[in-house]
Amino acid sequence: MDRLRIDKWLWAARFFKTRSLAAEEIGKNRVQVNGDVAKASREVKPGDTVAMRMGPLTRTVTVRGLSGQRGPAPVAQQLYEETAESLAAQAAFREQRRAGTEPALAIEQGRPTKRDRRELDGARQHADWDNRWSASLPPEDDER
Repeated sequence: MDRLRIDKWLWAARFFKTRSLAAEEIGKNRVQVNGDVAKASREVKPGDTVAMRMGPLTRTVTVRGLSGQRGPAPVAQQLYEETAESLAAQAAFREQRRAGTEPALAIEQGRPTKRDRRELDGARQHADWDNRWSASLPPEDDER
């Protein structure tokens, strides 16, 4: 076997769980072979460069072997070699995510806590909430 469909290779190399998911990502132009946008029927051979956009990250691998069937992960990892630039980008992305803030701390909306509720009730007592400014127009007189 010297050539294999790209969707089948991506499935066998365990980049996607099913072959139809691989074909779907290819259909969304998220996979390139040797710099060209690929179709699912595109054939790859050893030595080709495959770039896949997976979320915010682009993985670039070089095809080392072909397999028409999906095997265990150690065997699948022998089908490709990831480029140094891709590995560096992954490491930088992991570091950026690790150094990022805790998402739960950024939540400002949602159900108020007991303390928030008490603060809202206190603000309503001090402010005249019933006579707030309104964007609606006042009723016009019918004197025409």
